Formats: sequence, structure tokens, C-alpha cells
Amino acid sequence: MSTPIDPAAVMAAFIDAVEPYDPSPDADPVALIGVRTALGEATFAVGDHVIRAMCKALAAYRDPEDRGTCVQCGGRHLDENLHCNECGRLHGILGEVIAQHARRVAAEDAP
Repeated sequence: MSTPIDPAAVMAAFIDAVEPYDPSPDADPVALIGVRTALGEATFAVGDHVIRAMCKALAAYRDPEDRGTCVQCGGRHLDENLHCNECGRLHGILGEVIAQHARRVAAEDAP
């Protein structure tokens, strides 16, 4: 079991990491971000620089579980073997070899 993450502490750490580089530190805040969890609540007044940093961080984020999209059903849940958990299709080189073999067998069995 992992230690619970405090979302308010994560937000505070992100802001603390970004704010020193704000080219306009005295500008008025452009957003008020509130975080309320079982661990407590916090409110953060943030400027444009922090919001832009959040947008860049989100755009750069790649989930380690992201193995692509299934070409058959469009599902986003491929396991470590590139097997789609939603429709069962197998992707990657092994999946392509199996699919080609299945097509050959089906063609041989066709009347």
C-alpha cells in the first residue's frame, strides 16, 4: 500500500517550483484554485505564469500506462503485451504475425 498523496501539498509544491520564474511577480492573480479533500482544503491565488506552466506540464505529460490506442475498437487499455483489454485484439509485431496467420488459415478454409 502506498502513502496517500496530499493534493493540496502537490499543488503548493508545483506553485513553489514555478513562481520564482514568473516575469511579472507583482501582477494580479488570474485564477483562484481550490483543493478540498479528506486531508483538508487549500486555496491558491495564481498568476498567468503558473497557469501557463500547468498547461505546459499537462501537454508534456505521458502516462506510463499509455501504450496507444486499439486500432480495432479505439480503446486505450492495452496491457504490457499490447493486448487490448476491451476487444481482445493483440497489437505490435506479434499481434500482426498472429493476424496474418489467422487470415491465411481463414483463406485456406474458405470454400
